Amino acid sequence: MNKLKDITVLWDFDGTLFNTYPMYTQILQRFLTGEHSDEAVLQELKVSYSHATNVFGISTEKVKKMRQLEMEWPASDIQPFPGVEKVLQSVGKNVIMTHKMRREAERIIEYHGWTNYFSEIVAGDDGFPRKPDPTSYEYLHRKYRIDLVIGDRMLDILPGKAIGAKTCLFQNREEGADFYMDHYDEFFEKVAKFI
Repeated sequence: MNKLKDITVLWDFDGTLFNTYPMYTQILQRFLTGEHSDEAVLQELKVSYSHATNVFGISTEKVKKMRQLEMEWPASDIQPFPGVEKVLQSVGKNVIMTHKMRREAERIIEYHGWTNYFSEIVAGDDGFPRKPDPTSYEYLHRKYRIDLVIGDRMLDILPGKAIGAKTCLFQNREEGADFYMDHYDEFFEKVAKFI
């Protein structure tokens, strides 16, 4: 029996399943005063969206306009990371915990034809505390027994550690994860070490 079919993976959305950072960088650049490189904007976005808007002094009113632009962004321009679909197809169950609003996450997933890959999505408007609070992960763990958490930031994997799951940081080498991947073609070799 394929052991991968026995595991449940909890995924972050932005920067983990889908490469949304180019979109966020372009949107944020429209509202910045002064010259800021895309790399500088991306560095702050990788901490968190709210962190970036605070660092660059974006008003609440402008943040609302930015969120509207995000909702209008063509789903065709928001691409999954190469190889991630093969991972989704190979494991037993997939769930998502994202700060993104449900309607926005579902719009992108539906566009790519990925609805059937996910047993459940917990979204930013579902009433759970924001990560790294583990409440949403505890809820998903009770329902699905989460084996592995994959995210691109520490705040994605800290609640995974709190529920006792293995953790993986994607395209981030910050100390604290059980393993690291820069590309999803590494998944099968690396996950085989703990299943």
